[in-house]
Amino acid sequence: MEPVPEDIRLLKGAYWLTRLRWIAIVCIPVGTYVCGNVLGIALREIPLYAVATLLFVYNVAILVMLDRAVKADQHVSPRTVKGIIHLQICADLILLTVLLHFSGGIENPLVFFFIFHMIIAGILLSPRESYLQATFAVLLFGLLVLLEHKQYISHYCLEGFVPHCLQEGMLYILGTFLVFATGLYVAVYMANYIAIRLKHTERAYRQANVMLQEKDRIKDEYVSRVTHDIKGHLATIQGCLAVVVDRMTGKLDAQEADLISRAHARSIKLTNFVRALLRLTQMRLSNKLEKADFSMGEALRSATGAVEAKAGDKSITLNCNIDSSADKVFGNQFSIEEMVTNLLLNAIKYTPANGTIDVSAGSDETSVLVKISDTGIGIPKEEQARVFDEFYRATNARKAERDGTGLGLSIVKYIVERHEGQIQVESEEGCGTTFKLTLPRTA
Repeated sequence: MEPVPEDIRLLKGAYWLTRLRWIAIVCIPVGTYVCGNVLGIALREIPLYAVATLLFVYNVAILVMLDRAVKADQHVSPRTVKGIIHLQICADLILLTVLLHFSGGIENPLVFFFIFHMIIAGILLSPRESYLQATFAVLLFGLLVLLEHKQYISHYCLEGFVPHCLQEGMLYILGTFLVFATGLYVAVYMANYIAIRLKHTERAYRQANVMLQEKDRIKDEYVSRVTHDIKGHLATIQGCLAVVVDRMTGKLDAQEADLISRAHARSIKLTNFVRALLRLTQMRLSNKLEKADFSMGEALRSATGAVEAKAGDKSITLNCNIDSSADKVFGNQFSIEEMVTNLLLNAIKYTPANGTIDVSAGSDETSVLVKISDTGIGIPKEEQARVFDEFYRATNARKAERDGTGLGLSIVKYIVERHEGQIQVESEEGCGTTFKLTLPRTA
């Protein structure tokens, strides 16, 4: 999993705040109605409904602001997103203070919701910024309590919820305010501490990931050089053995001829393995893939034609059904043909004589869908998740065919990923296998 950049993390946090606010928008009118009409608690219902309406309008405005910022610049700066987050938290604190004023002030347990906002600020903002938000909350709440106590503004006692107006007791007010202020600063401290530790861990993970990618690149370069050299030597050995095999009839005894034939066959298999490994390594090292619009139907027919002879040798029926809507694909035609050819060769290898292989293609609005199905030996259910791993071969595949590189499906998956597509496998042991590929139609 790739580390999340700072701008993306903040943007997700800004949208997260708007989603949380929808919950408050629903809960305020519902809670007001239940408390006032079911529980018999004295509330100023009209102002509370007005707060919920204002919260709704303000949340819509924030969403519009975020969407416009994203559309204007796909990489919104962290400073811009932080400004929107500050605006949201400040507005929430002001509206929460107004809500408390019309529903009991210091007597209302909703004062604890200030703590939730401090935790959010501690997670999304810097320590300095989150402490400023905590100070702002303390000042808002302290001002509300002071003005109500001095009777500069009305205090609406929560009759039916508290035995008497607690606002009149100075000791209660001071004690509650001190606990409130302490709780807010402690919440900010704890949220900041956890957020900073997580950021340090993420940074260390990012650095380790970069180092691993570099080591992986160096390894791939080494493998590429070595396999390229081995490929040259193998080609020479194979060529020499091929000459001997062609001319050895009647000149060698049966045992000598058998040994040379086996050595020739092994050199061919080893050459194929080295070529597959070299191809996979070169793809891993290359960050560029030339893409253009091409005909998927043409690519599928070309790949099918390339394996027809092998299918005919085993009397396997090869069906190809391509819908005209699946014609246009954006990608690298050579790689797509190589991918389909690998899948078809795998299907032929593990499908018994007189079996069937079906190739079909269709499309939807954005993608081309390709299915390659066979009536072969299938893949054990517990091993299906590993078939795309490099050098991995299913247990029944190793029994059916001793020789194999275990790289064919790895190459297939890598090509699909380079085309921003998806591949799925469905299989039942003894009944056959279906590979489903999804590739984008356009860039």
